[in-house]
Amino acid sequence: MVFRRGYFTFPVEQPLFFFKLAAMNSEPDIPHDPKPWQVLDRRYVLDRQPYMTLREDTVLLPNGAQIEDYFVFEYPDWVMTLAVTKAGEFVLIRQYRHGIGAVHYELAAGVAEKAFSPLENAQRELLEETGFGGGEWRLWIQASANPATHTNTSHIFLATGVERIDLQQLESTEEITVRVLPAVEVLRILRAGEVFQALHSAALWRYFAEFGMPGIRSEK
Repeated sequence: MVFRRGYFTFPVEQPLFFFKLAAMNSEPDIPHDPKPWQVLDRRYVLDRQPYMTLREDTVLLPNGAQIEDYFVFEYPDWVMTLAVTKAGEFVLIRQYRHGIGAVHYELAAGVAEKAFSPLENAQRELLEETGFGGGEWRLWIQASANPATHTNTSHIFLATGVERIDLQQLESTEEITVRVLPAVEVLRILRAGEVFQALHSAALWRYFAEFGMPGIRSEK
């Protein structure tokens, strides 16, 4: 049995029938949970590494049903940073997103290079896109943008006490403006739906859930 990548094939160590899709961040088993699917065949129909690989699987469900063409996007991991300055202001960016044809507020983010840790990637992206760095860093959220079709993990970091230490270092294909906003303004744009990227919005909402909203005394 082999995997097929375009016109090329390569062997696998065991028959695909016994291959099961494993969650990258497995949770404890819960009684009566749905069971994993079995992969009967796997074909690569588009290879644009390192940015995206499109895979087509034939899968067998536990109830005996079969899906001949289930498409999966093999993206590299992504990193994002919720950056807060020493003054308690949020470092956000604005850039055009061609998929939706619009500009919105976002966190500094990018593709994780395998040669570096998620933290190192996140620190590099924040510095390149905003010129901010330093501070104290901790992992804030690990999540999937769409676990039904995406294989990758998004690593979101919380960086507090950051400061501007350099100029932006943008690539020729990037046009990014930096906005440093107080918490009350960030909360306003969140409520107005102006942070359109779901994972970025989730990271910001968690921040306000844990540390309190502007004008509302926190219990912490």
